[in-house]
Amino acid sequence: MTDAPVSNTPEYTVSELSGALKRTVEDAYGHVRVRGELGRVIRAKSGHLYLDLKDERASLDGVMWKGMAGVLNFRPEEGLEVIAEGRLSTFPGRSKYQMIIERLEPAGEGALMALLEARKKQLASEGLFAEERKRPLPFLPRVIGVVTSPTGAVIRDILHRLEDRFPVHVLIWPVLVQGEKAADQITAAIEGFNALPEGGPVPIPDLLIVARGGGSIEDLWCFNEENVVRAAAGSRIPLISAVGHETDTTLIDYASDRRAPTPTGAAEIAVPVRRELAERIAQVQLRLAGALQRGVDRKAADLKSAARALPRPETLIGDARQRLDYAAGRLEGAGRTLVQTRKSRFDAVSAGLRPNALRRDIAEKQRRFAQSADRLAPIYKRSLSLHEKTLVSLGARLEALSHKSVLARGFALVTGADGNLVRAASALNDGQAVTLGFADGERAARIGTGAGALPDAPERARAAAQGAEKPAAAKRRPAKVKTSPGQGSLF
Repeated sequence: MTDAPVSNTPEYTVSELSGALKRTVEDAYGHVRVRGELGRVIRAKSGHLYLDLKDERASLDGVMWKGMAGVLNFRPEEGLEVIAEGRLSTFPGRSKYQMIIERLEPAGEGALMALLEARKKQLASEGLFAEERKRPLPFLPRVIGVVTSPTGAVIRDILHRLEDRFPVHVLIWPVLVQGEKAADQITAAIEGFNALPEGGPVPIPDLLIVARGGGSIEDLWCFNEENVVRAAAGSRIPLISAVGHETDTTLIDYASDRRAPTPTGAAEIAVPVRRELAERIAQVQLRLAGALQRGVDRKAADLKSAARALPRPETLIGDARQRLDYAAGRLEGAGRTLVQTRKSRFDAVSAGLRPNALRRDIAEKQRRFAQSADRLAPIYKRSLSLHEKTLVSLGARLEALSHKSVLARGFALVTGADGNLVRAASALNDGQAVTLGFADGERAARIGTGAGALPDAPERARAAAQGAEKPAAAKRRPAKVKTSPGQGSLF
């Protein structure tokens, strides 16, 4: 048996070999600059950015730690050509190498402009830039909301220009205006102003200004982000975009209701000059007063012209005065005549109403009344007698038809315990309590049973014949029928 050959090759553990490879790669590629197209782009909850750099033949994993990723001037998107600067390293846990990116920038303005143009066409096709969507700005807003950085010169320029032109209430929503987080903060500010409740502690602005100073395309890229553009287009409050200098153009300028060349220009667009406005009002007042005075003078001249064509007032009322005097004279004579006529008629009527004539008239009316009374008395008696006979006849007929006359001839009414009339013997049971109604009153009775029951019809007939032969004194008195307390009458 021979011994196994001994090798001089050193042995490594997996960790030792992974560490050696990591050091080798980092020493050999401690600083590299790579150009490529972004593939997969993932932002972890921790804030780190994971992405792929690729070209037509290879792909390279990349990672950008939170501190570096937070200061990017643009938002990395798939398909964007970029230049990444950093170092190569390995990840022993996955046996893979990757690039630790310390700086990331678009591969020249051409790449950003191509991306910007593609995004502009997409949003324009959705109608976000249409002119009919744009609303007029308020002439004199009471409250203006400003979305910008609170520490830059932009807000000071806006406040200073507003103070010079027309001081109004200004609400500032502080945001980042550069970097990857800027777009989300600007979007939240625009939507936050629109979401303020009516009548709440914070007044709703009548106008919004989104402002930032000048810079490169990378510095202004957050105002080209899709969420910012959609927030500006969807704002219910009229919005002025004031981003960069006059030559700078971002997508928010197309979606806003008005674009200002500079932040200072936005303040000039937002409010008029108070002094100029006061001068205009004074001029309008002077023009109005002059127009009113001219109107009064013109009407006065027209009145004078019309007055010259009218006759004198004394001429108009002279004839009327004469007619009035003539009528007054006639009225006085007619009044005296009317009084005399009425007095004559009164005297004539008074003469016919002397006391003797009045007494004769009263006596005559009394005599006629007495004669009428004597003629009416016999007529009244005859009518009363006739009505009395008719009433007696109707009473006799009513009495003949009454059931009481039938009961007076020896008949009786049989009613049950419920007060209903019994019309047949089959409706009664043995021992049932009944009430017998006679002409002079009612008696309670009970239907007989057994030996005490009444005999049938032939036996009752024989008994009646035998009883007829006996003297009348031998007739027995009928037994008293016990009355049932509480038994009512059918009638």
